[in-house]
Amino acid sequence: MTSAKVELGRLPTENTMRKLRIAAFASGRGSNLAAILDSIKRRTLDCEVVLVMSNKPTAGVLDIARTHGIAALHLAQEQFEHAEDFDRRLLGALAEHQVEMIVLAGYLKKINPAIIRDYKNRILNIHPALLPAFGGKGMYGRNVHQAVLDYGCKVSGVTVHLVDEEYDRGPPVLQKCVPVKEGDTAESLAARVLVEEHKIFSEALQLFAEGRVEVRGRRAVIRE
Repeated sequence: MTSAKVELGRLPTENTMRKLRIAAFASGRGSNLAAILDSIKRRTLDCEVVLVMSNKPTAGVLDIARTHGIAALHLAQEQFEHAEDFDRRLLGALAEHQVEMIVLAGYLKKINPAIIRDYKNRILNIHPALLPAFGGKGMYGRNVHQAVLDYGCKVSGVTVHLVDEEYDRGPPVLQKCVPVKEGDTAESLAARVLVEEHKIFSEALQLFAEGRVEVRGRRAVIRE
């Protein structure tokens, strides 16, 4: 059986200078967003962050957005009686800002199916381990790194993957190994992994901005 091929992004042309419009969802201080914005500033990433959304009203990521003149939105499921109302409000904000792609930059909430349907193969997440190992519900932040150490792994890493209806199950786009050193703590390993997170997320986004990613079944294929 031949799987359907889905082309993502668009190839740049001489007449097309518009950047890929992205929304960033985050729950914390926003270090991955800051790294993305830095890549944009250095002109190594052909994207424009047009919206930042957080489920936490005091999240540092919202301050980063405001500092850079980006629309900042606090939106949480708990603000709405029905999930459908939350979905409608969020999809409305994405449409208002003409968002083409969503990046989950440390967003600690599961994405609702309605959002995944509307942005199928257009939602990217970054995970601080080499999926499918050490993924799934509850595997975030320090929990991941401690699990890697407890298992006795010699390497860990970073995975940028597309998002589907299950935690950390979507097709990987890029992965990078990070060594586990003797005497590592969850904190020291996390710091080493974070350095690579800040690099690889922008690298993956640039592939989409250049229209070089195709999804073939479970594989995200990168065209030369």
